[in-house]
Amino acid sequence: MNSMSKPNNRISIEPVTGRTPLVSILIPLFNEQDAIAPLFSRLDIVLSGLPKYAFEIVCINDGSTDQTLDVLLEVASKRTDAVIIDLSRNFGKEAALSSGLAIAAGDAVIPLDADLQDPPELIGEMLGKWEEGYEVVLAKRQDRSTDSFSKRFAARMFYKIHNVVSDVTLPEDVGDFRLMDRVVVEALKLLPENRRFMKGLFAWVGFRATTIEFRREQRTAGQSSFNAWQLWNLALEGITSFSTSPLKIWTYMGLAVAGIALVYGLWIVLRTLLFGIDVPGYASILVAVLFLGGLQLIGIGVVGEYLGRTYLESKRRPSYVIRKVYRNDR
Repeated sequence: MNSMSKPNNRISIEPVTGRTPLVSILIPLFNEQDAIAPLFSRLDIVLSGLPKYAFEIVCINDGSTDQTLDVLLEVASKRTDAVIIDLSRNFGKEAALSSGLAIAAGDAVIPLDADLQDPPELIGEMLGKWEEGYEVVLAKRQDRSTDSFSKRFAARMFYKIHNVVSDVTLPEDVGDFRLMDRVVVEALKLLPENRRFMKGLFAWVGFRATTIEFRREQRTAGQSSFNAWQLWNLALEGITSFSTSPLKIWTYMGLAVAGIALVYGLWIVLRTLLFGIDVPGYASILVAVLFLGGLQLIGIGVVGEYLGRTYLESKRRPSYVIRKVYRNDR
């Protein structure tokens, strides 16, 4: 276990009003019909061992095209602790989490993946840290042995690059699985951006945090809906959301290339004065033109990424649309 220094204040488990603390568990789902039964089975075992808390399980159907919604409604019809949020289409995991945070009523909120790679058995330990006064309890993977080599390498490079160029430091190997106090959730709800990189937003709001480690499991059912292209776009979203360093980098690169060109130009003038004019080298000219043209296109792409983000944010569209919220109040 790895943690920061402990705060002195403690959260009262039995408030003066006598109200049992409510804990919201947020579960975004996209085409996860086969994972729902084992998910609730594991959750029931874990939550039954935590009798001093009340729980609500907030499931967000993120525009699933299979029978996910039907299975969720069938499960929810037999229990009173389930809240089903049905989004009007697939908005992505970041938007689904945002909708869950807007609906969740808990004194503490815990996002959890439906595939059970993040073990629900960690919830009790998280709540123990919350009782000690921590407002954020991060769940950190001990290793990434369940990922392929390419995915491990890409993740390691993303964290290193992001934390170098960004003003917000992301804790490595920490996903969305964490506990957040109500004060943290309310702070997140104040953030207005439409294009949301939740890991960055979680880190940006700050608050007192501690870390517990766990070993990630294999998926219980189905396949991940994130492919390499989506992960790349998510990484790009994360870097451009919290840093303007890529723009500065291309400014400095432009200055460097211009400096090299100036020095080379002076060398050509000097050589011509001393030795005369050589036969032109068409190959070297072509290489130089293509190289500089490529740099310019990349620079334009970087600027376009920020310009496009500004354009989309200026529309002020919501990041999600809720079709209906289902509750069983019996």
